[in-house]
Amino acid sequence: MTETTKTSTLNNHIDYKDITRLGASVNPHARMMSRRRTHFTAKGQRNFATAIKRARFMALMPYIKH
Repeated sequence: MTETTKTSTLNNHIDYKDITRLGASVNPHARMMSRRRTHFTAKGQRNFATAIKRARFMALMPYIKH
């Protein structure tokens, strides 16, 4: 039998107000990094994308960097 590890929902949840954590997963051009680079689960990557979009809409993060 193989053991499956469950990740807690706290690891998957990324708050849109946590700019430092969001900024660590964004490249210098303000684009979201892929799942391969962030090592998020599929659910975590979807939550990350939603948090980035909310932070951009609330003007907490830029859409692009010059």
